[in-house]
Amino acid sequence: MGDTVTHPDPKKFFDLSGKIALVTGASRGIGESIAKTLAAYGARVIVSSRKAPECERVVKEITSAGGKAEVRTCHIGDLDQIHSIFDAIKSEHGRLDILVNNAAASPYYGPIVDTDLGAFQKTVDVNIRGYFFMSAQGAKLMAKNGGGAIVNVASINGVIPGDLQGIYSITKAAVISMTQAFAKECAPQHVRVNALLPGGTDTKFAATLIRTDVFEKFKWHIPMGRAAQPDEMAGAVLYLVSPSASYTTGACLVVDGGYLVV
Repeated sequence: MGDTVTHPDPKKFFDLSGKIALVTGASRGIGESIAKTLAAYGARVIVSSRKAPECERVVKEITSAGGKAEVRTCHIGDLDQIHSIFDAIKSEHGRLDILVNNAAASPYYGPIVDTDLGAFQKTVDVNIRGYFFMSAQGAKLMAKNGGGAIVNVASINGVIPGDLQGIYSITKAAVISMTQAFAKECAPQHVRVNALLPGGTDTKFAATLIRTDVFEKFKWHIPMGRAAQPDEMAGAVLYLVSPSASYTTGACLVVDGGYLVV
Protein backbone atom coordinates (compact mmCIF):
# COMPACT_ATOMS: atom_id res chain seq x y z
CA MET A 1 0.00 0.00 0.00
CA GLY A 2 1.13 3.54 -0.70
CA ASP A 3 1.61 6.33 1.78
CA THR A 4 -1.50 7.89 3.22
CA VAL A 5 -2.38 11.17 1.52
CA THR A 6 -3.43 13.91 3.91
CA HIS A 7 -5.26 17.09 3.03
CA PRO A 8 -4.04 20.02 5.15
CA ASP A 9 -6.27 22.80 6.38
CA PRO A 10 -6.50 25.28 3.47
CA LYS A 11 -6.01 28.13 5.94
CA LYS A 12 -2.51 26.82 6.57
CA PHE A 13 -1.45 26.60 2.91
CA PHE A 14 0.43 29.89 3.17
CA ASP A 15 0.85 30.17 6.93
CA LEU A 16 4.36 31.31 7.87
CA SER A 17 3.69 31.92 11.54
CA GLY A 18 6.82 31.56 13.66
CA LYS A 19 9.15 31.35 10.65
CA ILE A 20 12.38 33.36 10.47
CA ALA A 21 12.92 34.77 6.99
CA LEU A 22 15.89 36.64 5.53
CA VAL A 23 15.30 38.73 2.40
CA THR A 24 18.27 40.41 0.74
CA GLY A 25 17.90 43.52 -1.39
CA ALA A 26 14.76 44.20 0.64
CA SER A 27 15.03 47.99 0.87
CA ARG A 28 12.99 48.59 -2.29
CA GLY A 29 11.39 47.04 -5.36
CA ILE A 30 10.78 43.31 -5.53
CA GLY A 31 12.66 42.63 -2.29
CA GLU A 32 10.56 45.13 -0.35
CA SER A 33 7.34 43.58 -1.67
CA ILE A 34 8.56 40.09 -0.77
CA ALA A 35 9.53 41.16 2.76
CA LYS A 36 6.15 42.80 3.38
CA THR A 37 4.25 39.81 1.99
CA LEU A 38 6.13 37.24 4.08
CA ALA A 39 5.55 39.37 7.18
CA ALA A 40 1.84 39.67 6.36
CA TYR A 41 1.62 35.87 6.40
CA GLY A 42 3.26 35.55 9.79
CA ALA A 43 7.02 35.38 9.28
CA ARG A 44 9.50 37.45 11.25
CA VAL A 45 11.42 39.07 8.41
CA ILE A 46 15.05 40.11 8.51
CA VAL A 47 15.11 43.01 6.07
CA SER A 48 18.58 43.23 4.56
CA SER A 49 20.43 45.45 2.13
CA ARG A 50 23.73 47.31 1.99
CA LYS A 51 22.45 50.41 3.79
CA ALA A 52 20.29 50.61 6.90
CA PRO A 53 18.06 53.69 6.40
CA GLU A 54 15.84 52.30 3.65
CA CYS A 55 15.68 48.94 5.43
CA GLU A 56 14.53 50.76 8.55
CA ARG A 57 11.73 52.38 6.54
CA VAL A 58 10.56 48.95 5.34
CA VAL A 59 10.70 47.54 8.88
CA LYS A 60 8.69 50.48 10.20
CA GLU A 61 6.01 49.92 7.57
CA ILE A 62 5.89 46.20 8.36
CA THR A 63 5.58 46.71 12.11
CA SER A 64 3.02 49.49 11.65
CA ALA A 65 0.90 46.95 9.77
CA GLY A 66 1.19 44.50 12.68
CA GLY A 67 4.05 42.39 11.33
CA LYS A 68 7.42 41.45 12.78
CA ALA A 69 10.67 42.59 11.22
CA GLU A 70 14.21 43.72 11.92
CA VAL A 71 17.15 45.23 10.03
CA ARG A 72 20.45 43.46 9.25
CA THR A 73 22.72 45.17 6.76
CA CYS A 74 24.72 42.97 4.40
CA HIS A 75 26.50 43.49 1.10
CA ILE A 76 26.37 40.00 -0.37
CA GLY A 77 29.33 40.77 -2.61
CA ASP A 78 31.47 40.76 0.56
CA LEU A 79 32.09 37.31 2.06
CA ASP A 80 32.94 38.74 5.49
CA GLN A 81 29.54 40.43 5.62
CA ILE A 82 27.82 37.18 4.65
CA HIS A 83 29.52 35.40 7.53
CA SER A 84 28.62 38.27 9.88
CA ILE A 85 24.91 38.25 9.08
CA PHE A 86 24.65 34.50 9.58
CA ASP A 87 26.56 34.74 12.85
CA ALA A 88 24.06 37.37 13.99
CA ILE A 89 21.07 35.24 12.94
CA LYS A 90 22.46 32.21 14.78
CA SER A 91 23.07 34.30 17.89
CA GLU A 92 19.71 36.08 17.85
CA HIS A 93 17.36 33.39 16.54
CA GLY A 94 19.26 30.10 16.46
CA ARG A 95 17.75 29.18 13.12
CA LEU A 96 16.65 30.33 9.68
CA ASP A 97 13.58 28.95 7.91
CA ILE A 98 13.39 31.05 4.74
CA LEU A 99 16.07 32.72 2.62
CA VAL A 100 15.25 34.89 -0.38
CA ASN A 101 18.33 35.85 -2.39
CA ASN A 102 17.09 38.97 -4.16
CA ALA A 103 19.95 41.48 -4.01
CA ALA A 104 21.58 41.85 -7.42
CA ALA A 105 24.04 43.95 -9.39
CA SER A 106 23.80 45.17 -12.98
CA PRO A 107 26.35 48.00 -13.29
CA TYR A 108 26.82 47.77 -17.05
CA TYR A 109 24.40 48.22 -19.96
CA GLY A 110 26.02 48.02 -23.37
CA PRO A 111 27.77 45.78 -25.89
CA ILE A 112 29.03 42.59 -24.27
CA VAL A 113 32.45 42.93 -25.90
CA ASP A 114 32.97 46.26 -24.16
CA THR A 115 32.32 44.95 -20.64
CA ASP A 116 35.20 46.11 -18.46
CA LEU A 117 36.76 44.07 -15.67
CA GLY A 118 35.22 46.19 -12.91
CA ALA A 119 31.66 45.72 -14.15
CA PHE A 120 32.30 42.03 -14.83
CA GLN A 121 33.71 41.44 -11.35
CA LYS A 122 30.99 43.35 -9.50
CA THR A 123 28.22 41.50 -11.33
CA VAL A 124 29.79 38.09 -10.74
CA ASP A 125 30.67 38.82 -7.10
CA VAL A 126 27.09 39.70 -6.20
CA ASN A 127 24.96 37.62 -8.55
CA ILE A 128 26.96 34.37 -8.48
CA ARG A 129 29.41 34.33 -5.59
CA GLY A 130 27.02 36.14 -3.26
CA TYR A 131 24.04 33.90 -4.04
CA PHE A 132 26.23 30.81 -3.77
CA PHE A 133 27.63 31.53 -0.30
CA MET A 134 24.35 32.92 1.02
CA SER A 135 22.67 29.68 -0.10
CA ALA A 136 25.44 27.53 1.37
CA GLN A 137 25.26 29.27 4.75
CA GLY A 138 21.47 29.27 4.71
CA ALA A 139 21.15 25.62 3.75
CA LYS A 140 23.55 24.49 6.49
CA LEU A 141 21.69 26.44 9.14
CA MET A 142 18.31 25.20 7.91
CA ALA A 143 19.50 21.58 7.86
CA LYS A 144 20.40 21.80 11.56
CA ASN A 145 16.82 22.76 12.38
CA GLY A 146 14.79 20.37 10.27
CA GLY A 147 14.83 22.12 6.91
CA GLY A 148 13.67 25.27 5.18
CA ALA A 149 13.17 27.01 1.87
CA ILE A 150 15.48 29.08 -0.32
CA VAL A 151 14.34 31.18 -3.27
CA ASN A 152 16.84 32.68 -5.69
CA VAL A 153 15.58 35.61 -7.72
CA ALA A 154 16.98 34.95 -11.18
CA SER A 155 15.54 36.47 -14.37
CA ILE A 156 14.09 35.58 -17.75
CA ASN A 157 17.44 36.95 -18.99
CA GLY A 158 18.91 33.72 -17.68
CA VAL A 159 16.88 31.88 -20.34
CA ILE A 160 17.05 34.41 -23.20
CA PRO A 161 19.89 36.94 -22.77
CA GLY A 162 18.67 40.52 -22.65
CA ASP A 163 19.87 42.95 -25.29
CA LEU A 164 22.98 44.82 -24.09
CA GLN A 165 22.77 42.96 -20.76
CA GLY A 166 25.35 40.28 -21.47
CA ILE A 167 27.18 39.75 -18.20
CA TYR A 168 24.00 40.24 -16.15
CA SER A 169 22.23 37.61 -18.27
CA ILE A 170 25.17 35.22 -17.89
CA THR A 171 25.06 35.50 -14.11
CA LYS A 172 21.32 34.92 -14.02
CA ALA A 173 21.74 31.77 -16.13
CA ALA A 174 24.25 30.66 -13.49
CA VAL A 175 21.68 31.33 -10.75
CA ILE A 176 19.24 28.97 -12.49
CA SER A 177 21.85 26.21 -12.64
CA MET A 178 22.91 26.95 -9.06
CA THR A 179 19.31 26.61 -7.89
CA GLN A 180 19.02 23.17 -9.44
CA ALA A 181 22.37 22.00 -8.03
CA PHE A 182 21.49 23.11 -4.49
CA ALA A 183 17.99 21.63 -4.82
CA LYS A 184 19.34 18.21 -5.74
CA GLU A 185 21.94 18.06 -2.96
CA CYS A 186 19.92 19.71 -0.20
CA ALA A 187 16.66 17.81 -0.61
CA PRO A 188 17.72 14.99 1.77
CA GLN A 189 18.16 17.63 4.48
CA HIS A 190 14.62 18.90 3.81
CA VAL A 191 15.89 22.16 2.34
CA ARG A 192 13.94 23.16 -0.75
CA VAL A 193 15.61 25.46 -3.29
CA ASN A 194 13.68 27.16 -6.08
CA ALA A 195 14.05 30.15 -8.36
CA LEU A 196 11.82 33.02 -9.39
CA LEU A 197 12.33 34.29 -12.95
CA PRO A 198 10.77 37.75 -13.19
CA GLY A 199 10.10 39.45 -16.47
CA GLY A 200 10.41 43.21 -16.87
CA THR A 201 9.36 44.75 -13.56
CA ASP A 202 8.84 48.42 -12.78
CA THR A 203 11.53 49.01 -10.17
CA LYS A 204 14.32 51.52 -9.68
CA PHE A 205 16.77 48.71 -10.48
CA ALA A 206 15.20 48.26 -13.93
CA ALA A 207 14.42 51.91 -14.61
CA THR A 208 16.88 52.10 -17.53
CA LEU A 209 14.77 49.53 -19.35
CA ILE A 210 11.25 50.04 -18.05
CA ARG A 211 10.89 53.82 -17.78
CA THR A 212 12.44 54.80 -21.09
CA ASP A 213 11.70 54.45 -24.79
CA VAL A 214 13.63 51.16 -24.71
CA PHE A 215 10.65 49.43 -23.13
CA GLU A 216 8.22 50.73 -25.74
CA LYS A 217 10.20 48.77 -28.33
CA PHE A 218 10.39 45.72 -26.07
CA LYS A 219 6.88 45.37 -24.68
CA TRP A 220 5.33 44.12 -27.93
CA HIS A 221 7.12 40.84 -27.11
CA ILE A 222 5.00 40.55 -23.93
CA PRO A 223 1.51 39.11 -24.52
CA MET A 224 0.18 41.02 -21.50
CA GLY A 225 1.59 44.20 -23.00
CA ARG A 226 3.03 45.78 -19.87
CA ALA A 227 5.69 45.63 -17.20
CA ALA A 228 5.02 43.87 -13.91
CA GLN A 229 4.70 45.60 -10.58
CA PRO A 230 6.87 44.36 -7.68
CA ASP A 231 3.87 43.05 -5.76
CA GLU A 232 3.15 40.68 -8.64
CA MET A 233 6.39 38.83 -7.84
CA ALA A 234 5.77 38.53 -4.11
CA GLY A 235 2.90 36.04 -4.40
CA ALA A 236 5.07 33.65 -6.38
CA VAL A 237 7.74 33.74 -3.67
CA LEU A 238 5.09 33.26 -0.97
CA TYR A 239 4.02 30.06 -2.70
CA LEU A 240 7.59 28.77 -3.03
CA VAL A 241 8.42 29.24 0.67
CA SER A 242 5.04 28.12 2.01
CA PRO A 243 3.65 24.72 3.05
CA SER A 244 1.78 24.69 -0.28
CA ALA A 245 5.10 24.06 -2.05
CA SER A 246 6.21 21.24 0.26
CA TYR A 247 6.97 18.96 -2.74
CA THR A 248 8.44 21.67 -4.95
CA THR A 249 12.20 21.95 -5.30
CA GLY A 250 14.50 22.76 -8.20
CA ALA A 251 11.67 24.64 -9.92
CA CYS A 252 12.11 27.83 -11.93
CA LEU A 253 8.86 29.76 -11.65
CA VAL A 254 8.54 32.20 -14.55
CA VAL A 255 6.49 35.35 -13.91
CA ASP A 256 6.88 37.36 -17.10
CA GLY A 257 3.50 38.20 -18.59
CA GLY A 258 4.02 35.50 -21.20
CA TYR A 259 7.30 36.78 -22.66
CA LEU A 260 8.99 33.38 -22.86
CA VAL A 261 6.06 31.74 -24.64
CA VAL A 262 6.16 34.10 -27.61
